[in-house]
Amino acid sequence: MAHINLLPWRDELRAQQTKDFTQSAFIAALFAGAVFLMVYTQINGAVENQKRRNAMLTTEIKKLDTELAQIKDLETTKSKLLSRMDIIQSLQQKRPQIVHIFDQIVRTVPDGVTLKSLEQKSDELTIIGLAESNGRVSAYMRNIESSEWMSNPRLEYIETKKQSFRNAEFKLKVKQSAPETKKDGEDQS
Repeated sequence: MAHINLLPWRDELRAQQTKDFTQSAFIAALFAGAVFLMVYTQINGAVENQKRRNAMLTTEIKKLDTELAQIKDLETTKSKLLSRMDIIQSLQQKRPQIVHIFDQIVRTVPDGVTLKSLEQKSDELTIIGLAESNGRVSAYMRNIESSEWMSNPRLEYIETKKQSFRNAEFKLKVKQSAPETKKDGEDQS
């Protein structure tokens, strides 16, 4: 048999396989590096995008905070205006009341009673007057009690002066009141 030396062929085959393996490993490393670079770039882009969104959200939150502060200021202004409107409305409703009070004062004063002064503080009237007798003051208080626009008369004092036995000075405190109005659903009998 002939003697054939296969060692150089095997060495060439091994060298070729090593070269192919090295090329494949290099290509795989390049591919892995490209994938890594692409993933890194993608993640960096997502982080930057999120940072931009966070910055935008921060500026929007600041704008909304200033708008909320303005809204709170507007609400306090609104509540102040509403309270003023309530005061004005109550004054408007009480405006004709003084006319009725004066009318009731004229109607309730009995003969023999003269009024010297009339003072109003909030819804209380202070009446100072002269009466011919204590009975006249009692009659005046009964008339006030039956009035629609005045109620709860309280006698502060009554005194007879030494010079004039016919006249007694008195002081009354009276609450202003408004007559009760019937509601729409009630019977008008």
